[in-house]
Amino acid sequence: AAYANTPTTHKAFPRDQLNIIKELGHGAFGQVLLAEASGMTQGSKVTLVAVKTLKDGAGQSDKADLIRELDLMKKLPDHCNVVRLLGFCVEEDPPYIIVEYQSRGNLKDLLEDSRNKRRRVYGNRHGLSNTSKDLMKFAKDVADGMAFISSQRCIHRDLAARNVLVAEDMTCKVSDFGLARDVMDVRVYERRSQGPLPMRWMALESILNDVYTTESDVWSYGVLLWEIVTLGARPYPAMAPSEMIDKLQSGYRMPKPQHCQEEL
Repeated sequence: AAYANTPTTHKAFPRDQLNIIKELGHGAFGQVLLAEASGMTQGSKVTLVAVKTLKDGAGQSDKADLIRELDLMKKLPDHCNVVRLLGFCVEEDPPYIIVEYQSRGNLKDLLEDSRNKRRRVYGNRHGLSNTSKDLMKFAKDVADGMAFISSQRCIHRDLAARNVLVAEDMTCKVSDFGLARDVMDVRVYERRSQGPLPMRWMALESILNDVYTTESDVWSYGVLLWEIVTLGARPYPAMAPSEMIDKLQSGYRMPKPQHCQEEL
């Protein structure tokens, strides 16, 4: 079933049963590693997993952010369009969040890659077979994942193609809850931190007033749709953030991309 009624019980996982293979990616303070987990699931000896952790030199506030992300993921029941938490190791440093490994990486890279491949003539099954059909499926997967997240009274706050991961069967899964907040009965969340912000994906009220709601996630989803249709282009191309904010305030919205069907 796509929707689970009860939260999954997440278990601490023995650190010595993880064999780190390589780095998959990194940010300013965090990194994601590919690892083999022994005994993660019954009946299988080794499972490929992704491990989110901190880079050397990360501070206490970065660790607190990672633990907060883990706590939020623990509260979310499993859903087929949300990256699944498999376990964690937090008894010593560095803390590990263990999630299911998505072999095709993030949606932004996949879209850009398919754009490059379309310039060459190719017919392998790994590419986007019927582009518009594939793109609609990506859009629907993310919509289903986000509808589920909002039904759990959670605001993501950083929805973008780079934060959507793609499984081997091309299923899209919402990921990266680093900025997400569990709002419970508080409808509006106000940002207190001063970290870097994903401005090009943010709703106007989030940029101007630090207000985040499910509606501001919907705005980000609209920008993500634009990314999907343009095969991973940068939103508001050729505009500096200050110009973008001025134009949005005066009513500007990004025009329909070339080749995008009117219905979409």
